[in-house]
Amino acid sequence: MFALNPSLCVYLHRDPIDFRAGVNGLCGIVEHALKLDPFAPACFVFSNKRRDRIKLLFWHRNGFWLCAKRLQQERFVWPRSDEAVLTLSAEQLHWLLDGVDLAALRGHRALQYRQAS
Repeated sequence: MFALNPSLCVYLHRDPIDFRAGVNGLCGIVEHALKLDPFAPACFVFSNKRRDRIKLLFWHRNGFWLCAKRLQQERFVWPRSDEAVLTLSAEQLHWLLDGVDLAALRGHRALQYRQAS
């Protein structure tokens, strides 16, 4: 498994795509559907309709990386939202790739105090 820079912004495209799309097709989706810059320091995540395949697209110095993962039996738990694109952290992307349901994860609530003693 590769590791992405923790400060990298990750954009998850909500709708399924035609998985025959390559770099040019995915760049078109990023530019026209998501209204984002494919050359930005970000990772763009796409899935097929069955949610058993994921493609990652990102620009690195002088070219695009296009990574794909195909599950043999399971499905990716795709986050639910009304938004066309979701913003994730690199850590959340790793969880998604590992099959974790992001909606089920809840951190501790933030506490605020006025005095320490």
